Amino acid sequence: MEQFSLAGKVAIVTGASRGIGAAIAQAFATAGASVVVASRKQEGVAAIAETITQAGGKALPVVAHMGEPEAIARLVQTTVDTFGGVDIVVNNAATNPYFGALLDSPDSVWAKTLDVNLLGYFRLARAAVPAMEARGGGKILNLASVAGLTPQPGMGIYGITKAAVIMLTKTLAVELAPRNIQVNAIAPGFIKTHFSEAIWSNEAINAMVIARTPAGRMAAPNELTGTALYLASAASDFMTGQILVVDGGLTL
Repeated sequence: MEQFSLAGKVAIVTGASRGIGAAIAQAFATAGASVVVASRKQEGVAAIAETITQAGGKALPVVAHMGEPEAIARLVQTTVDTFGGVDIVVNNAATNPYFGALLDSPDSVWAKTLDVNLLGYFRLARAAVPAMEARGGGKILNLASVAGLTPQPGMGIYGITKAAVIMLTKTLAVELAPRNIQVNAIAPGFIKTHFSEAIWSNEAINAMVIARTPAGRMAAPNELTGTALYLASAASDFMTGQILVVDGGLTL
């Protein structure tokens, strides 16, 4: 199992105060990484960091909004100052402030969603790459979505940003491969989290999603952690630019 070990590695996980991000942060810490737990609210990141440290892991909570370039720069610098470098970046923070018909969406919602879901990912990658290069390479893991592969009802803007994340992943993979930095993405199906509550709390929409999913259910956040660990570890050193779909068969 040594190829899956993250011992001695330093990881930044955004959107890590709950849901998928929190599950990935805890899994990475269990695998031996020092994890910087980043999100918008202090109480959220502090709680996850405390859970990790109580279990014997290493974690640092950092408040950072992925829509603010200065906050992203501080996040990377704080990571380097505290743990000596950066080996892994997990771009997970996302927003979806609008649910409805695409043509009814206001411009302001587009700007906010693009700024966090796409530009935030790009800015963190750009800020972290020099620190990764200094350590001989690294891993960037982007959270995309099946909404970026197939249109989902009411999720047009979100899906468009996730489609852009997929192309961002592939483009960065090509550009960063000579620097020994692998860039991959996970495209989850419907995961039962606070973020997806608008879907699973609506009886009609939830029933539709379950009916379209061959597995017959939504997933729990920890059902993505094995895939994330693979993409963050030496086990995936020859994989780059790939989008791993974890959706219970939904896209089939």
